[in-house]
Amino acid sequence: MEAAPLKGLIVGVDLDGVCADFLRRMREIAAEWLERNVEELTPDVSYGLREWGIENDEQYNSLHRFAVTQRELFKTAPMIPGARKYLRQLSDGGARIRIITHRLYIHFFHKTAVEQTIDWLDTHSIPYWDLCFMKEKDQVGADVYIDDGPGNVEQLRRKGLYTICFANSTNKDTPEPRAKSWEHVFQLVNEWAAKR
Repeated sequence: MEAAPLKGLIVGVDLDGVCADFLRRMREIAAEWLERNVEELTPDVSYGLREWGIENDEQYNSLHRFAVTQRELFKTAPMIPGARKYLRQLSDGGARIRIITHRLYIHFFHKTAVEQTIDWLDTHSIPYWDLCFMKEKDQVGADVYIDDGPGNVEQLRRKGLYTICFANSTNKDTPEPRAKSWEHVFQLVNEWAAKR
C-alpha cells in the first residue's frame, strides 16, 4: 500500500501572525500603552509598527516588554481562524508539526515567554510534536515552512526551502506562494507534498 503524501512530512509553523493573531492583540495593548483609542491605530501596519508612532527599535522593545510581561501578549492573543482545524488535519494525515518561534526576542523574561507560549498552545489545542524557540528557522530541518515575517520567508526561500507566506499587511510585497487563510495553507501543503 502506498504511503500517504503527508506521512513523515515535517511542517515548520511560525506562531505570531500565522497561528496567533499577534497584530490584533498588540493593537489593543499598544492603544493602552500609547493612551490612544484603538480605532486610531490602523490595522494595516508594516513590520515594526511605525504607523502607530513607534519610531525606533527601542520604543518597539519597550512596548513588546510591556505587552508580554504586563498584558500576557503571548497567552492572550486570539487564534487565527482555521489554525487548529487544519494543523490537526495535517497531523492526522501523518505530518509532524514543528512550531518554530522567535519569541525569546528580548532579554530577561524568557521563562515568561515560554510559559505563555505553552499555555497558549494547550488552551487552543494546537497539535505539535516539537517546539523550537529560535531565530534561524532554517536550522530546524522542516520540509515545508509557514511564516509571515518577510525577512524569514526571504531567508528560507534563499536556502531553497519551500516556504508559504501567511499573508498580512506586513508582507504585502512578499511573492507567491502566499496564503490568506489556513484552508489555503492546507491546500498548498498537500499540493507540494503530492509532488515531492
